[in-house]
Amino acid sequence: MTTVEVEKTAATTNGKHFKVIGQRVIRPDGVDKVTGRAQYGADVKLQGLLYGKVLRSPHAHARILSIDTSAAEKLPGVKAVITGKDLKPAEDKVAKSGESSVNYSYLSQNVLAQDKVLYHGHPVAAVAATSIHIAEEALALIKVEYEVLPPVLNVLDAMKDDAPILLPNLRTHELGEVVSDKPTNIASHEQHARGNLEAGFAEADVIVEREFHTNTVHQGYIEPQNGTALWNADGQITVWTSTQGAWDQRRDLSEILHVPISQIRVIPMEIGGGFGGKFPVYLEPLAALLSLKSGHRPVKMWMQRDEVLKATGPTSASVIRVKMGARKDGKITAAQAWMAYEAGAFPGSPVGAGMGVIFAPYKLDNVQIDGYDVVVNKPAAKAYRAPGGTNAAFASETVIDELAEKLGMDPIEFRRINAAKEGDRRADGPVYGRIGFIETLDVIEKHPHYDAPLPEPSAPYMKVGRGVACGFWYNWDGKSSASAVVNPDGTVSYLEGSTDIGGTRASLAMMLAETLGINYEDVKPMVGDTQTVGYNDGTGGSRTTYGSGMAAYHLGKEIIKEMKQRAAVLWEVPADDINVEGDVYSYGDKKITFKELCAKLDETGGPMSVSVSLDTKGAIPALATHVVDVEVDTETGKVHILRYTAAQDVGRAIHPSYVEGQIHGGVAQGIGWALNEEYYYDKDGHLMNASLLDYRMPTALDLPMIDAVIIEVPNPNHPFGVKGVGEVPIVPPAAAIANAIYQATGVRMTVLPMNPNNVLKALGKI
Repeated sequence: MTTVEVEKTAATTNGKHFKVIGQRVIRPDGVDKVTGRAQYGADVKLQGLLYGKVLRSPHAHARILSIDTSAAEKLPGVKAVITGKDLKPAEDKVAKSGESSVNYSYLSQNVLAQDKVLYHGHPVAAVAATSIHIAEEALALIKVEYEVLPPVLNVLDAMKDDAPILLPNLRTHELGEVVSDKPTNIASHEQHARGNLEAGFAEADVIVEREFHTNTVHQGYIEPQNGTALWNADGQITVWTSTQGAWDQRRDLSEILHVPISQIRVIPMEIGGGFGGKFPVYLEPLAALLSLKSGHRPVKMWMQRDEVLKATGPTSASVIRVKMGARKDGKITAAQAWMAYEAGAFPGSPVGAGMGVIFAPYKLDNVQIDGYDVVVNKPAAKAYRAPGGTNAAFASETVIDELAEKLGMDPIEFRRINAAKEGDRRADGPVYGRIGFIETLDVIEKHPHYDAPLPEPSAPYMKVGRGVACGFWYNWDGKSSASAVVNPDGTVSYLEGSTDIGGTRASLAMMLAETLGINYEDVKPMVGDTQTVGYNDGTGGSRTTYGSGMAAYHLGKEIIKEMKQRAAVLWEVPADDINVEGDVYSYGDKKITFKELCAKLDETGGPMSVSVSLDTKGAIPALATHVVDVEVDTETGKVHILRYTAAQDVGRAIHPSYVEGQIHGGVAQGIGWALNEEYYYDKDGHLMNASLLDYRMPTALDLPMIDAVIIEVPNPNHPFGVKGVGEVPIVPPAAAIANAIYQATGVRMTVLPMNPNNVLKALGKI
């Protein structure tokens, strides 16, 4: 790992040398997790526990004619059976959820089908029984009569005038307005446009135009979805679940179950990965309804791996057309994109995010981006790490590479000529703050990897190549709350509400310790639930270290204010006259440390607790540049990654190891997406590879050592310079690998995944 500190004295940090920030401290939850003591969703055990299972549709598209649950209800051990009739229709309204939005009506229909099933694996009924085996037996006794309908399985087919219609009431929102009463699968069309596209292309000396196809992929978290619910006799509902957004789930449950938020408590358990896919509710509403119907007994549910792949949100397949033109001096004169993303069974693909990503790294005067959100007979698409970004960058960065080649320019230099910087307006509208994109290009250009000669091919039929690509992600801030209790022994019990996915406890505790000037080990962090700490937006969108970190900082400032009051009581002086440096409080020649002052809490006013709640602003996007070497077997089509280097502007690395981990993880997932991962459906819409044996994710054997280069261009809007880091690393890999394959073979790849089959097709060998 390499760290490049571009600005050592950011105004917001006043050139301070940090005591805690930047250290590689030990995470407080580490021992429990490696010893198995940490409690995940499947570990929940309650008195009188029942076990729930879901009956899922065997068809991709069918009308439900009847459901007979009588035989299942009579099976000894079965305590409750529910169908769509037990779920009252939810309101047709949209709310923000994690990195995307949610329509409660669609969410409810996804939890349990009403009159139609819309994908293979769509829930149709659910059972609660005294054992998981009885529940499974009961599912086999439920009789469902279907009228099978033709499915539509890709975005171009779904957009045709004569395509089978999934949702009869769906109408296209054209730039925010409904312009036709005709039933359709196109949920929306949005557009970003600026300048004069025609004049821009007329000015160009070279123009490249290509069409790209990407497949459906899944987040691939190791821990399956789960949920345990107790609908108590007093009306209070408690849900234990592995979620990225406990408050999002509380609100969603309230809307689906028609129960006030005040009656719902969501307790987030430890989480075995999410990557954006663990914001939505799937089993939690079913467990709650089964708990109510079974006489207020707790019900635990969890998915098998095939259920995860069939019925939880993958990210969208897409078709993207890109046309770009440039002058001989390297200046891009015009850029146009047409993007159609599959939403799955219900509207809500990340096409909007993809529209923002596709040309974001570059300063463009003439640009137009059109995006279409299209429903198909697949599970409802959900967020996956930089949702929609990998698809978009695969298309644009491949065309960028081809433009540079046609102009005879180095791909880094071509990107530098067109690179966006502070004050430039993005293609989708906003003006950039202090970004470090050019710095990532400079670092990669000077990196030993970029200058190193390519290795010799390992055989005559093997070809080697090097590719470069860049990526952008918005980052987010959002609402955060935190609480603290100052203890007499000089420690601080710190309660935060962000699910700890990538080391949140440690990074937030580090920022609180830095603010207070105390040791990291003296902050004792815990993750709270919806009734123990104030509201927090979910852990997603690369927001947590920024937004919840702001809460930690302001919490620390409030604690300092209270501690000054205590010192003022002790010394009988005005609190405003007390100075604080590090952990030392002073007035004239009087001095006392934070720890010593804590020992005097009782004599200065008694116990001390502090809480803060913020709606944070000021997140700045992240940008990255990647370079990769590949070896292509031209006889089998297999692509082997030889070397990978990722440079990223992270603002300030609070815990460098966790930042490196985010970069490594994003790159690893991007390599999997680029080379292997895809949903494979038969013509009837049945998912044929619903296991991690057949859904091919990368293993250690598929990955090289990944060199993460941390570039620190501090965010002036954050007291410690933080920018989000977790998502942009997955944006460039597919394009970088495609460009490397081109250099190796002379063939432009325009399809994901670039698996042996597709590579051999591109080479004209099959």
